[in-house]
Amino acid sequence: MAIDAIEAPSSPAQNSQSSQSRHFYLAVDRQQFKMETLVDLLGLVGRRPGLPIAVCCSTRDELDSVYSTVSSLPFISSSVLYSDLAEAERALILEKFQQVTTKWNQIIHVGIKNEDEVEEDQQRSHVIVVTDACLPLLACGESPISAHLLINYELPAKKETYTRRMATCLSADGIVINMVVGGEVVILKSIEESSSIVIQEMPMQILDIL
Repeated sequence: MAIDAIEAPSSPAQNSQSSQSRHFYLAVDRQQFKMETLVDLLGLVGRRPGLPIAVCCSTRDELDSVYSTVSSLPFISSSVLYSDLAEAERALILEKFQQVTTKWNQIIHVGIKNEDEVEEDQQRSHVIVVTDACLPLLACGESPISAHLLINYELPAKKETYTRRMATCLSADGIVINMVVGGEVVILKSIEESSSIVIQEMPMQILDIL
């Protein structure tokens, strides 16, 4: 991957929960390597058959760019939530992704990790790309996306946005990977401290905990 070392964010307290953290950061050397790093990351985690993944962006431009790239990957089945989608189309996309998460839970329940044991239509990982403006509206009765893996392609500047992404996009036992470029480690530390969570460097053996 086009990544480089970055100072690890400090945790407010190294307690017994640190080893149970499901929040990680992935350091990217330069902004121009970010998309390449995302593709490398998806190529890695995409080895898990049927894995439901949500990729969060902050802007429409980044959403368009990410979706254009992700939709061309042969090992990924992708969808996108635009803020100006018709209500029926939006509901259909959310429903289809919910079916993906249901199948994923079935795969995990029966202990399947080998893609040879999974039906052909379930072998590809599934990615839904969203912006903060089009996250599911839980207060209006929409169901959460409940992906097993949430990738923050753009790190939110506020703790509240980070928390909302988790509430609307992540399953209860899910994993968050924050892509961090240069000075964004300051934002990461702020989110970590204000949210009382531990954000560790993404392990090379990420597949072992997916």
